[in-house]
Amino acid sequence: MDDYISYLNEIIPDKDCLKIVKSEAEKFRSSHSSSECHTIGMTLYQSDNFQIQEIGIFLLGYAAHEIPESLDFLRNTVSKHQNWKVQEILAMAFDNHCKSIGYENAVPLITDWLSDTNPNVRRAASEGLRVWTSRPYFKDHPSVAIRLLSDRKTDSSEYVRKSIGNALKDISKKHPELVFDEIHKWDVSSKEIKQVYNLAAKFLASKP
Repeated sequence: MDDYISYLNEIIPDKDCLKIVKSEAEKFRSSHSSSECHTIGMTLYQSDNFQIQEIGIFLLGYAAHEIPESLDFLRNTVSKHQNWKVQEILAMAFDNHCKSIGYENAVPLITDWLSDTNPNVRRAASEGLRVWTSRPYFKDHPSVAIRLLSDRKTDSSEYVRKSIGNALKDISKKHPELVFDEIHKWDVSSKEIKQVYNLAAKFLASKP
């Protein structure tokens, strides 16, 4: 393990490089078990180098379908990290987990994360699956994606509402009528709802 960490310290550039982070995580995952991904992921997360931490987060996401502790750590610990870049990786790791278990099977989990008390957890779910309707299951069931996202239109966090609005905007490119029908039911006198509405309606023909 020490040799692997030394290797990462040598190849990880000072400048942020997501491509290398993702590549190294995928390379490790391809030749190691979920248990090994969990163990090394937990170790890498303790690094002072946030990019090495990010590799650890990816590995935990890859392990989570077999190791529940990995998913718990992502939700309860990684979500509290102060670096916004780490939160972006959390969203990607969550998406990788949903892919592993199948997006239809993941719907209850996605719903649960979207209702978490921590806004970083809620955003990980909404942001991680973008573009939602490019994902299996949601591609064929866009209304499910729209419903899950729309349920968060009054979210207390502007950070989350922005993600929700942008995710609906993404969907509107292929399913404008579905998004239009949903958002035109909303009471836009609420500033929170109006913020989501304006983002979601960006590519739609009509606004109130």
